[in-house]
Amino acid sequence: MEIKRRALLKAAAGIAAGMAATGAMPATAVAAHEKGGKARPVLTVAHITDVHIRQGDNAPQRFKSCLKQIISKHKPDFFLNGGDSINDASYDNVVRDQVTEQWGIWDDCMQLLGEYEVHSCIGNHDPWWKAPAKTDEMFGKDYVVKRLKIPNRYYSFSKKNWHFIVLDGNNSNISLDAEQYAWLQQELEKLPAGTPTLLMSHYPILGTTQVLVGGGHSDCKKLKDLFYKHKDKVRICLSGHNHLSDHTVYNDVLYCCNGAMSGFWWGKGDAESAGPGYYLETPPGYAILKLYADGTVDNQYYPHAF
Repeated sequence: MEIKRRALLKAAAGIAAGMAATGAMPATAVAAHEKGGKARPVLTVAHITDVHIRQGDNAPQRFKSCLKQIISKHKPDFFLNGGDSINDASYDNVVRDQVTEQWGIWDDCMQLLGEYEVHSCIGNHDPWWKAPAKTDEMFGKDYVVKRLKIPNRYYSFSKKNWHFIVLDGNNSNISLDAEQYAWLQQELEKLPAGTPTLLMSHYPILGTTQVLVGGGHSDCKKLKDLFYKHKDKVRICLSGHNHLSDHTVYNDVLYCCNGAMSGFWWGKGDAESAGPGYYLETPPGYAILKLYADGTVDNQYYPHAF
């Protein structure tokens, strides 16, 4: 029996190592799992992104169904929303009624979450730039901040000894503006040493997806250098935008582009894709993060029914 037990333990260790190597279990999450199940996450967080909510294709009902699944299956402490909440307000031909309708659908869907906190960032499709004038109440990012009920276009908050930083990459050439970068520097500097920190931007900072489809931060090297300076704090960077699922580890920071709730924009998917609703090889879905007291992270992507 002891020999069999040793063989089973050896096999299990091999499987775990293989999952970590292939990305099924991110390297930064392995430490938490190697504790023999004794460790418990201090926070469970749902990351949804690129909902692109609109009428048509039964998108509102499908989104609501997925939110119900997240709540019942995972019981998260709160939600992070990665932007592109509405289908689109950024195209030249979008008129006021379309923007109002999309935000109305978003509000209706969010009512399903009740008292859950939803911390959002701004996506490139959320602001209406073609308002009649810059003084129009609905013009640009300020209106999105209002509709998403967030304190500013970039901001931070803390929970259970974890710090969360939400960024606005919707600036020149997909980057942080000078004011925001200076704020981010100060934000990381003032944190006590070893404070585990999660950052969220709509756009990927590092990873594989921008090699395939573009759409990444142009200031990635500058941000990478800043994160390395605070490598005792920065643990994970979340993104969306590219509708692809990717886990990349660099300098012990986990970069997760967590697909898209809408998948192929609620459509049938690529002709060459692996299944309905897929964009390239990624199905529509969401991510669940387990955050541990020692700073380790487990980020898992869950496809949802098409």
